[in-house]
Amino acid sequence: MVFFFIRRRVQGGGEKKMRVFKALPTSMAAIQWVFFIFANTIVVPVSIGTAFDLSAQEVAMTLRSSLIFTGAACVLQGLWGHRYPLMEGHSGLMWGLLLNLSASASALGMDLQTIGGGVATGMMASAVFMIAAGLLGLSSVIKKVFTPMVMSVYLFLLSAQLIFIFFSGMLKLTPEGTLDVPVSLLSVGIVFLVTILKVKGKGAISNFSILIGIVVGWILHNCFFPGDAALSASSQSFSLFPLGAPNLEWGIVLTTFTAGVLNISNTIASIQAAGRLYCQEPSESRYSRSLTLTGFYTAAGSVLGLVPYAPFTSTIGFLESTRILERLPFLLGGALFSLLGLIPAVGSFFAAMPMTIGNAVLFVAYLQLFGTALQSIQGTIFNSNTIFRIALPVLAGISLMTVDPQIFSQLPVYMQPLFSNGLIMGVLLSMALELSIKWERYESPRRFEP
Repeated sequence: MVFFFIRRRVQGGGEKKMRVFKALPTSMAAIQWVFFIFANTIVVPVSIGTAFDLSAQEVAMTLRSSLIFTGAACVLQGLWGHRYPLMEGHSGLMWGLLLNLSASASALGMDLQTIGGGVATGMMASAVFMIAAGLLGLSSVIKKVFTPMVMSVYLFLLSAQLIFIFFSGMLKLTPEGTLDVPVSLLSVGIVFLVTILKVKGKGAISNFSILIGIVVGWILHNCFFPGDAALSASSQSFSLFPLGAPNLEWGIVLTTFTAGVLNISNTIASIQAAGRLYCQEPSESRYSRSLTLTGFYTAAGSVLGLVPYAPFTSTIGFLESTRILERLPFLLGGALFSLLGLIPAVGSFFAAMPMTIGNAVLFVAYLQLFGTALQSIQGTIFNSNTIFRIALPVLAGISLMTVDPQIFSQLPVYMQPLFSNGLIMGVLLSMALELSIKWERYESPRRFEP
């Protein structure tokens, strides 16, 4: 109604009023982008800071760095990189890896600073690889390795890994190791609230269900559990490599480097999806420029203690729901998001967000990633032979996710972090299957029947 009212007021009102009319939808779309980037960013640095036992001041500082860096990354990608309105944010693969490694510290016999230092080294090594791949134009070669089936396996395993993490994170435990029922019930309630808003809501209610869940859950948590805030940062201290100084803990370095290389799949999948949305075939230069930028982001993130970056495939769903396909609102939204990080009070405020609430809303958000994985195999015919190309790597990867990392303690120390990571091993197994077997020889018109 507001739209039509403004249009009637503008008609016949002269060129100046017409410019105001055109600017208003753009500014509103830019603010909507700010909310979207916010909902997909804010929990990541807080959860990593908690997992690596950083001080409240360090968490607040890494959070501010994340706000500034994420907004700038979006703008640079939109202007020079792939040139699509695709959010550049913290990679789900790398986020899950860091949380997994921190949780496995005791099983690996390492302290968190040692693991963090190995992660920093591995991130810088993978950054060099990505920059080189981008500058040398190797995207066409990379796309041959990350086949559609490998991408499907990756999406299935990534959704499983993140859901495991969010589910355990939204359930609070008491010092005795038992379930804190009141806090956990609030998390479950927020899960239902966000799900209902997403499914039943229309327009902005559905689009911003994650943000609404964070706000409502945070308010209720502070009302019912006022002394249970996650963090409180009165000041902020800046330090390089807050997760740990770079080292040569080869197991962690190798695992992080491998994950960093696999993280390239996000760039390939996102640009391909954007090309389909805009009914165009992306040029190889778009892939190369995007890879180069993401490599620089990864290197800088290792210094600042941030999760490495990647284009978000989930942005396609946001574009399809809003139908705002122009780049200008996206660029303005990224710039506004960076400005938030320049305000010290913002970092202190968001560092105090209850982690159970953040995990609860993200549990719902990443259920849609499983839907994306299902869509990626639609139209593929499976029979009793070809079912192995997806069932073996997916189920083997999930099996590795559920076992105690301690069972790999007899392996060489540099192999333990890699073999205990179900996502990486599942994707590597899928790559081996796709490269070694000509699956089309075993295909038949009949679908697989158990």
